[in-house]
Amino acid sequence: MSLNPVMLAVRFVLELLAWGSFGVYGWRAFDSPWRYVLVVVLPIAAMALWGVFTVPGDPSRSGESPVAVAGPIRLLVELAVFGGGALALWLAQLPRWSLALAAALVVYHALAYDRISWLLTTGRSGQP
Repeated sequence: MSLNPVMLAVRFVLELLAWGSFGVYGWRAFDSPWRYVLVVVLPIAAMALWGVFTVPGDPSRSGESPVAVAGPIRLLVELAVFGGGALALWLAQLPRWSLALAAALVVYHALAYDRISWLLTTGRSGQP
C-alpha cells in the first residue's frame, strides 16, 4: 500500500470535515440547551471511534492499536464516520454540503483502492 502524502492529506481533511459535520448536526438539529453539549460530544464520540478501533501496523497511522480490529472492521468504522458525517449534514438540513461531502468521499475511496484492498485482506494481527 502506497503512502501518497496527497492522499493522506485529503483523508485528513475528510476526517476533519466528518467530525465537524457531527458538531454542525448537534448545533442545528436541537433547539435547546443540549445543543451546547452535543456540538462538543458528537464530534468527540466520532473521534474516539476513529482513533480506538484500528488495524495494528497500519502504515498510515502510528502502527499502534488501542483496540485491534481486522481490516474489514476498520473499513466499516471509516465508512461509518465518513458516511455519518455526510448523513449528519443531510439531517442538519444542509443537503448541498452533504452531497458535496458524499461525492468527495466516493472520489477519495475510488482513488484509495490500494488502501481499501489492504483493509479487506488484513486480519486482526495486521497481517494478511
